[in-house]
Amino acid sequence: MTSLLTEFVAQDVGFLGLLLMQLPAVAILLSRLLKGPTRHPPLEPRSPSPLAIGSVSVIVPTLNEAKRIGPCLEGLSRQSYEVREMIVVDSRSTDGTPDLVKTARQADPRFRLITDDPLPAGWVGRPWALHSGFLASCDRSEWILGIDADTQPHPGLVASLIETADSEGYDLVSLSPQFVLKYPGELWLQPALLMTLVYRFGAAGEKNNSADRVMANGQCFFCRRSLLAQINGYTSARNSFCDDVTLARFAAAQGARVGFLDGAKVLRVRMYEGARETWNEWGRSLDLKDAASGGQVWGDLWLLTAVQGLPLPMFLVSALLVSNGNITLPAFATLGLNSFLVMMRIALNWAIAPSYDRSLAKSAWVFWLSPLADPLAVVRIFLSSVQTPTQWRGRQYTAHWRTDKTSD
Repeated sequence: MTSLLTEFVAQDVGFLGLLLMQLPAVAILLSRLLKGPTRHPPLEPRSPSPLAIGSVSVIVPTLNEAKRIGPCLEGLSRQSYEVREMIVVDSRSTDGTPDLVKTARQADPRFRLITDDPLPAGWVGRPWALHSGFLASCDRSEWILGIDADTQPHPGLVASLIETADSEGYDLVSLSPQFVLKYPGELWLQPALLMTLVYRFGAAGEKNNSADRVMANGQCFFCRRSLLAQINGYTSARNSFCDDVTLARFAAAQGARVGFLDGAKVLRVRMYEGARETWNEWGRSLDLKDAASGGQVWGDLWLLTAVQGLPLPMFLVSALLVSNGNITLPAFATLGLNSFLVMMRIALNWAIAPSYDRSLAKSAWVFWLSPLADPLAVVRIFLSSVQTPTQWRGRQYTAHWRTDKTSD
């Protein structure tokens, strides 16, 4: 009897410690999610205005993108006369990417292919390509639009960006896309990884975030040329593996008005093939440590652990203990709080469903099981937070890549 009582006391002490960890995190999370009803509505495709003729230069960084760039080139060619030029900055692809761009140019002379210079010391490949494209762009363009090769722009995307930025006074706008998922593993894992961003920064379209909590997505990154000129192009993000967020936060700190909006109706993206690529490639940058202080990184890890990593296992553990006779207030409180968090996560799966195109998916129903991947997603963010990448988008980086010359 004494040993059983001692065991219950030890369990209750553990439950109390867990509650003290989780409750502040839950309060922070709810304060973010409750802003959802007031967020900016998703962008809609727009018709171009004659006043916007030739106002946008598009930059597409590429390195061996032949398998993915076709829909991007097609989508860009369907943008109207507001696009002056579409500069594809190729980093010496060996898979035929330049040939595809040359073929696209035959049908649309706005396409222009350039090759960037060898990567300088201290630069990551993507921001270097974007910086090279910015320097090569026409100085009569009012806007610079960075587009990744794996995106699929809808007609009216650029017109919508111009209208939104001009009417609402944005200097920089980036969009969250609609993700195209095909295989069961990515249907299970990718939404859980996306949820780590929602839990840390709120949904796309939230307003009035402080400069150090601004979010951005480089897949569609729309910026005033004058702002880029003021901050010396992409140099502030030159050594960042999350250059989009780094640049957006730097711009916001300089007083620029920055927006991260829902673009699911104007932009699709097919990022990675399967769970392994999703884990290795997207998971590598989601920690955002290159755009945040150490305190922010570890604070976010605490939050994710408390409200996304632990709820499902702790719900199961506390439910088992209560069913076995540990009917105490700490046990019930732990069960109740984690039941709430699990149910909220299931509801959020419904909320993010419009951000996914599952029409080509095999076993599309696996998407609804993604809450089961939450603990694994938090583990991935932790691993990424404590590691420095040595490979990125086909480039190898030395252990001292920030000071040594990076391998092309």
